Amino acid sequence: MAYDEDAELAEIRRRKIQELQGSPQAAATQNAYAAAQQAEYDRREAERQEVLRRVLTPEARERLGRIRLAKPDVAGAVEQQVIALAASGRLTRPIDDPTLRALLERIMPERREIKITRR
Repeated sequence: MAYDEDAELAEIRRRKIQELQGSPQAAATQNAYAAAQQAEYDRREAERQEVLRRVLTPEARERLGRIRLAKPDVAGAVEQQVIALAASGRLTRPIDDPTLRALLERIMPERREIKITRR
């Protein structure tokens, strides 16, 4: 009886280890799924960059790139707004640097002024 319990326990352990490690077939399926997701992400990002390239002048793209380095969330919001404007057909000409700056002023949160008083 003890031998039977040990064999059963060993079988349960083997199945649990195999489940935790994942079977080779499951790993291949996960890798294929991850590759497909990455390909879809890359395709969307390339499409997004192409739209931005078409609707922004080189100076505006350069400014947006610098903003992306400092404040990625603000740059993402500007990009989304520009892409939405382009998709809706409301852009009649490419967005230049002064227009992008005006758009940034509306999107960027206002700075809080810190005042230090010494006593």
